Amino acid sequence: MSLDVTRRQLVRTFVFGGALAPLAVHRRARAASPNSRLRLGCVGVAGKGWEDLIGASGDGELHDVVALCDIDHRDGGDQPDNLGKGQAARPLGIGAAARKFPGATRYADFRRMLEQKGIDAVTVATPDHMHATIALSAMALGKHVYVQKPLTQTVHESRVMREFAKAKGVVTQMGNQAHSSAGYRCLVKVIRDGVIGKVKEAHCWVGRSNWPQGMGMPPGEDPVPEGIHWDLWIGVAKPRPYKHQVYHNFNWRGWREFGCGSLGDMGCHVMDPVVWSLELGAPRNVSAQVSGVNDQTYPEWSIVGYEFAGTKFAAEGFRLTWYHGGKLPAVEIARMPEGQKLPGAGSIFVGEKGTLVTAHSPSIPRLYPQADFLDYSRTTLKQAYAEMEAQDHYRMWTDAILAGKQANSNFDYAGPLNETVVLGTIAQRLPERKLSWDARTMTFDDPAATALVRRQYRKGWEIETLVGA
Repeated sequence: MSLDVTRRQLVRTFVFGGALAPLAVHRRARAASPNSRLRLGCVGVAGKGWEDLIGASGDGELHDVVALCDIDHRDGGDQPDNLGKGQAARPLGIGAAARKFPGATRYADFRRMLEQKGIDAVTVATPDHMHATIALSAMALGKHVYVQKPLTQTVHESRVMREFAKAKGVVTQMGNQAHSSAGYRCLVKVIRDGVIGKVKEAHCWVGRSNWPQGMGMPPGEDPVPEGIHWDLWIGVAKPRPYKHQVYHNFNWRGWREFGCGSLGDMGCHVMDPVVWSLELGAPRNVSAQVSGVNDQTYPEWSIVGYEFAGTKFAAEGFRLTWYHGGKLPAVEIARMPEGQKLPGAGSIFVGEKGTLVTAHSPSIPRLYPQADFLDYSRTTLKQAYAEMEAQDHYRMWTDAILAGKQANSNFDYAGPLNETVVLGTIAQRLPERKLSWDARTMTFDDPAATALVRRQYRKGWEIETLVGA
């Protein structure tokens, strides 16, 4: 590579499909000075992205936000009426972030942002279909990345992200914040200490989504509001007309072209303690029952089953079952006292000696039957939980960058977890089939399922790191 290649050429040519040779490989994470302040570029700065840029920068006290990128350059506006209270409180558009960080340069196109000199690390909080393209483009320039969950939309993207991050030696983190919670960390200790014995099966669930699923594409087209760069929002996806509050903002999650549905949204959270504590590898097979199938959106409800090889902590033929949309495991599985209800979202571990129930919240895990674990729960478990102070998931990433080590949900862990999650979204598209999975070759025994392992990228948006892998 010529020494006088410009940064602009690097972004446009190396990342977006040109012929430059690969950049030099850095296999170890590069440390920054322990006293330095990181310079952050943030892609997607409204909604959840607002929380990411505040968290990663320490509200601007720890690190400097030098670049803001969002396709929505409005300063507020009307929000969809199906947002939760916390979601509705998040800013809409780039305006709030621009006021908070007036010295940061503003962009609509992440490719232009990556041409800015001096950015050390990038947060990515866009719709799912753009995660891999943005993160890989940043990593190609040696930038550390924090990517919201789900890490990627496809198995292939997850595999490429993991391998590329390792080759580049960058520090990575997926935004599954509960991975740093005291509750999940305590749970891992309980399982690995063998308190309930080897785990034979697990069940994970969430409630109904508060965005629409199970519908077709609406007819017609609405005017694109001033300040929204609709073509940039579409990005790698197939173009379609703008429809008011149908896709942007928030409601994109239910659409197969842009999101991963409820499983993609919450699977990296509630399935995390299962995959983590049991040290699960790739599933052997996956199957699904769903409310119905169409070619546009994910189902209103689903039950997805996975089978895994045994591990030190999981019995051979271990099964994991996912539920959403009002479907739940039988309460009897948990062996809870009569009258107790399952939490709104969480997991059940069924072991040889008893069961463990955890909520998707920063809470202590519960062991059943209660009488069998009463002394342990009141003493050892209570003390272990008290000693497991919650870690700041953002600080785990930024501190790791400064120390030259990896974060706790880096892509070596988050990539395989995400692969398991999005394998389930393939089963949702092809329900009532037992799909056998070969993780080494990234193929199923069903050609229709294998065709969904990768996605197609819009012409002009292909990056060599994905299409050449």
